Amino acid sequence: MSFQAGTYWTCGPDEAGIRFDIFIGARASDTSRSRVQKWIEQGCFTINGEPAKKNHTMAEGDGVVVIAAPEADMSSTLVPEDIPFPIVYEDDHLLVVDKPKGMVTHPGNGIHSGTLANALAFKFKKLSDVNGNLRPGILHRLDKDTSGLLVVAKNNAAHLNLAQQLEARNIKRIYHALAWRECAEPSGLIDQPIARNPRDPLKMGVHADGKRAVTHFRTQAYYQFATYFELELETGRTHQIRVHLAHMQHPVVGDPLYGGRLAFLDRVQPIHHPFATKLLSFFSSQALHAHHLRFTHPVTGKHMEFTSPLPPEFVQALAFLERFRHIPEST
Repeated sequence: MSFQAGTYWTCGPDEAGIRFDIFIGARASDTSRSRVQKWIEQGCFTINGEPAKKNHTMAEGDGVVVIAAPEADMSSTLVPEDIPFPIVYEDDHLLVVDKPKGMVTHPGNGIHSGTLANALAFKFKKLSDVNGNLRPGILHRLDKDTSGLLVVAKNNAAHLNLAQQLEARNIKRIYHALAWRECAEPSGLIDQPIARNPRDPLKMGVHADGKRAVTHFRTQAYYQFATYFELELETGRTHQIRVHLAHMQHPVVGDPLYGGRLAFLDRVQPIHHPFATKLLSFFSSQALHAHHLRFTHPVTGKHMEFTSPLPPEFVQALAFLERFRHIPEST
């Protein structure tokens, strides 16, 4: 859906009291709410001559003008590239991809090629464009060096249904991670808000004024200087698991951004230092894998469930750690 600059609407009595992003969303029914909000943030609309805000409460008679065509900001060209990637499921409406470590999900931050989006554009002539031309079919993302499962929508109807499931927290995304230090709890909940680090734009962090972020964790195995976690996302903030585990003083093994590499080795007991160094050598980046994905098929209503095997380096690391496995006294 695109709007022409100069388009004008007046809020009628039936729409008075709703948020502005919902007002615009009603005129772009095949577009996600997050994309509508991005248009608003980009300054594409005014209300009564003033810059629009997404949470403005509409009043009868409010005049809305499109001052910049939203699609103009989304019109960057995605170059199709013949890059192989594993597909674990495909039908007429969606596919599930097992993204390898090292592949960026979609262009951004100066990266224009080599992404999953480039590969998708080459393999499929038509995918959902709900999230714009640079993110064909992509509903959610994984960090470059996080491997595992992603669902991709082939059409807008499937995308919007899946997006509703994601917003309602009905899509289950379960990760496996190796983290430093022994965790004292067998399971728990991390409910800490996340925002961009004001001193480093590449990093996120726990900040009181951030967006709510919730991660559930279950301990799979205890080791003398590490823990094997299963984690389930309730929300989906940028770097959420990595930030939450680092906040718990359990940075993900190998994580270069949140203290999981050489910086952590200085905190390991001297007796375990050579073994921790060996563990770190298995991973060039964070030991984090999107292991399990569950959702309801947007057309058939069928329960869909997929599991991705752990990458070889993860399996090798777990085998190495087996000699240090134990049951802590607190359990």
